[in-house]
Amino acid sequence: MNKIYCPSLTEYKRRETIEVKIGEVPMGAHHPIRVQSMTTVDTMDTLGSVEQCIRMIEAGCEYIRITAPSIKEAENLRHIKAELRRRGYDTPLVADIHFTPNAAEVAARIVEKVRINPGNYADKKKFEVIEYNDETYQAELDRIRERFVPLVRICKEHGTAMRIGTNHGSLSDRILSRYGDTPLGMVESALEFLRICEDEQYYNIVISMKASNTQVMVQAYRLLVQKLEEEGLKPYPLHLGVTEAGEAEDGRIKSAVGIGTLLEDGLGDTVRVSLTEAPEAEAPVAKALIDRYTHRAQKAQPIKPLCNVPIDPFQYHRRETLEVDNVGGQNVPRVIADLSQLRDIQYADLKSVGHLYSMLLDKFNMNDLGADYIYTGDHAINFMLPNGLKEIINYVPWQLVEDQEHRHPLLTVKQYLSASQLHPTLNFIETDVHGLTEELMERLKQDTSAVLILYTSNEHAMPELRKCFFRLMNNGIATPAIIKRSYGALSADEVQLYASTDVGGLLIDGLGDGVLLGTELLPAQEKQDWLKTIDKLNHLSFGILQAARTRMSKTEYISCPSCGRTLFDLQETTAMIRKRTDHLKGVKIGIMGCIVNGPGEMADADYGYVGVGKDKIALYRGQTVVKKSVPADRAVDELIELIREDEKWIEPMQMEA
Repeated sequence: MNKIYCPSLTEYKRRETIEVKIGEVPMGAHHPIRVQSMTTVDTMDTLGSVEQCIRMIEAGCEYIRITAPSIKEAENLRHIKAELRRRGYDTPLVADIHFTPNAAEVAARIVEKVRINPGNYADKKKFEVIEYNDETYQAELDRIRERFVPLVRICKEHGTAMRIGTNHGSLSDRILSRYGDTPLGMVESALEFLRICEDEQYYNIVISMKASNTQVMVQAYRLLVQKLEEEGLKPYPLHLGVTEAGEAEDGRIKSAVGIGTLLEDGLGDTVRVSLTEAPEAEAPVAKALIDRYTHRAQKAQPIKPLCNVPIDPFQYHRRETLEVDNVGGQNVPRVIADLSQLRDIQYADLKSVGHLYSMLLDKFNMNDLGADYIYTGDHAINFMLPNGLKEIINYVPWQLVEDQEHRHPLLTVKQYLSASQLHPTLNFIETDVHGLTEELMERLKQDTSAVLILYTSNEHAMPELRKCFFRLMNNGIATPAIIKRSYGALSADEVQLYASTDVGGLLIDGLGDGVLLGTELLPAQEKQDWLKTIDKLNHLSFGILQAARTRMSKTEYISCPSCGRTLFDLQETTAMIRKRTDHLKGVKIGIMGCIVNGPGEMADADYGYVGVGKDKIALYRGQTVVKKSVPADRAVDELIELIREDEKWIEPMQMEA
């Protein structure tokens, strides 16, 4: 299979697409990457919807999506649009359609764009496995054509755009039966509808491949691009998004890992960041992700083209490496915390990297975000570290310390190649792409104690680091490698998004045995401010590993961003569930506002909390409903009881002060 899914893996180039006309704000071709979000107010609340739309527009939204679950909501889009136009706002509106072709046909005559979900536009999902032969499958496609063609013709007549939006969690039983729960299934789900559009000579189309699992999401978009080209279909613009990303820091990290990975390779023409927050909070995050690429091509240093791509970009495989101490091999990716800017480190300072010291008991407790290594630069720590934490110091001072066995040296390439003394089991060598010379690689082939720390100063950072990994793989080097990124005078939000993209994009492709977020480019601070910075970077490191699905260190919440269909206060409920369950390491809980975003959208959650009526909740184990109509005031307790039944519940541990 052809492994190239983007214009270039080394040079920043946006993928060339056709132009899609959406009101007065066209998408694709030479146009900027657009920002969009979705309302959460009941669509029948005309003034409430209008006021929220205005807040979203003022926050930076260029398209606004509104749910239309039935004909009455679709009809009311006319009043919302009229009031917005009366107030001087001409932002295009998008009708969001699930299950109801007749609502789509009404909306397509009113708004500038309709979004349909191939998984439930013409199919019902009953989680049944169905046996098809070619003849019976074609009969199903003929049925879909009959349901779908009327909408296509209405859109064509009225100049209405369409998004064919596949969601991983709502693939139809038909697609699952033939293709399985795979990125290929997602792509084929969209292509079935797209082929009908092209037969009707209707091309005003945008496509999306959303998933809550960032690996699946990235693979599906890449495969879509390749399949469009392979089949000779038009290069349609792409709408990027991670479904049900969640709230706060976790939601932003997860969105950046998925969306940023694709933007790095020039894919994507519009972005929606799905947060369980007010919709006006989404647009600034999307804009911050997009703005990073405005001048990327001019600022990037040239990277030599690749001779060979040694990975499969459409399927996750972790790079095979040696196990060096507890790095590489089958070990989870490690977190190295950078304490090199601190002087006179005390017991209490290690709280910033997840190791809490109790004076009363004279012992350490490690929380779920306890770093595996600390890098202390030129200044070795003068006390014994807690179990599970190891120290890295620069090579020259390491040669002078008394206890070399329990500390590990960090060497430059030059120091490594000329070193007469090394640690017997674990040595770290820091290099960029230019340092990966034939001499270094020949030495690494003979050394079972080496771990690389790969860094870059290139503005086009992720592709240059990826080239480092490709060079190692193409030369048969199995040395583990830590991904290092350092950022200077950026805001905390920018660091969060940029690091999630740069590191997460590599992890999604199975590249990287750990993460080190460096502090050397940051301006000088007081010690307490340094500790706060280190704490944030440590949380960020673990958050990126979790979002990329490579190290699960905390509870994961797959929560939808709310919309007009939502049957309870999502933000308040998510906060309540998080408060009582956020100590359940590795457990995935789906929190869905309605049955549309129910058992399908939470895809691979262990447990689900889904609104099924006013103040009524259905509880799921996986994708199976186990309690159908629980009163909302008892639902969290019942959810915890369900987790207890499965023997996955543990009592929260009180950390010693």
